Amino acid sequence: MSALGAMLLDLGWFVSGSDLQPTELLSQSFLRRGVGIQRGHDVVLLPPRTDVLVYSAAIPAANPEREAARRLNIPEMSYSQMLGELMRSRTGVCIAGTHGKSTTSAMVASVLLKSGRDPSACIGAELCELGKSGWAGGSELFVVESCEYRRSFLDFSPSFAAILSVEPDHFDYFRDFDETLEAFRQFAARVRPTGLVVVRGDCAAAVAAARGASARVETFSLGTGSDWGASELRPTPDGIRFRTFHGSEFFSEFSLRVPGRHNVLNALAAIALCHALGVPSADMVASLASFRGVRRRFEYMGTWRGITLLDDYAHHPTEVQATLRAARERFGGRRLWCVFQPHQVSRTRALLREFAESFELADELLIAPVYAARETSDANHDFIAQELAQLIAASGGRARFCPDLDRIRATLEDEARPGDVVMTMGAGDIDRVHHEFTRRLQRNLAS
Repeated sequence: MSALGAMLLDLGWFVSGSDLQPTELLSQSFLRRGVGIQRGHDVVLLPPRTDVLVYSAAIPAANPEREAARRLNIPEMSYSQMLGELMRSRTGVCIAGTHGKSTTSAMVASVLLKSGRDPSACIGAELCELGKSGWAGGSELFVVESCEYRRSFLDFSPSFAAILSVEPDHFDYFRDFDETLEAFRQFAARVRPTGLVVVRGDCAAAVAAARGASARVETFSLGTGSDWGASELRPTPDGIRFRTFHGSEFFSEFSLRVPGRHNVLNALAAIALCHALGVPSADMVASLASFRGVRRRFEYMGTWRGITLLDDYAHHPTEVQATLRAARERFGGRRLWCVFQPHQVSRTRALLREFAESFELADELLIAPVYAARETSDANHDFIAQELAQLIAASGGRARFCPDLDRIRATLEDEARPGDVVMTMGAGDIDRVHHEFTRRLQRNLAS
């Protein structure tokens, strides 16, 4: 929503907004542009001359501002419907998949921007090097992170698209995996016949989804047999280096400043899309070499008492495993703490055993209560997190349940040692742990 707001401001719209819990960073970024983001939802926050009210998937029809809009005959549009309208007059480049959407979208947008293509973009995470997640460019290209939740990506009609992976997720909406797969098939079918669908070749479900496309399909993977491949992956002090192939022909060698095999896969999808858009390989090499990633994706948060602090958005077992593997490649045998905040009871319960098996590479694991997101908070948020900790501990892992931020902070203060790595992980507000350490450090320096 913040990315959309920023893009509309660039286009000359007057924008206002409200949020139950707006972050200070978000509020300040909009305030600098003359926009006040109000806390809470109230009818008085809706200007009567509003042309359209745009709401996120988390906002129900009974929201007071939406109810006021209906009384005043103000049109309502969901976030994805608004993006779909903006895409009608642009060339849509949509990145979908269970994992990697934000990073891959940011890679594509960054390459296009640095190669002089001047795209517009709406991405679900802020680009570290730009300090923003959405903007309006001067060309027809429009890069959009495209989410399957509530089939939102079916509001788009892209010319180019990527399907990075298809796995069970969003258990509060899709009844089973067949429904999820069918949604991705319909998304692939929406790509214009003259366009391109890039799909991960070693993900059977993603390949099956792409069969619904009338557009040309290209595959990518780290193995053989795909249209785009990578080999000779070599971790570097600040990322990873690899060689790419298009078919059987060598394409180019790339260096990334973001670590992990999963980011090589993200880069392959971005390279395939940018190649189809006519970006020279030399521009791609230079752009991806300077790409610094997006917020909350293996983000370095500083040091505290000689301890390296990282933050990551991983909230699915596959993401947890990939992120911890990247941490091991980067930090070797240093003691690795993972502070995990599960995201939604429905997801945690459905994937409980997969979660229990995904933390093997962490030396110490602290589990916070489940972040409610779209669900109603209740006792289950503590119970399911405790069950996860017990399941891991029963199989020999070092996992403990921590009921609140204070317990997490106290445990780390007492037990973490210089040289350790502490990584917070989750799609909720677990990154507050780092902000608390920063505040305490600032207080100590000032005393």
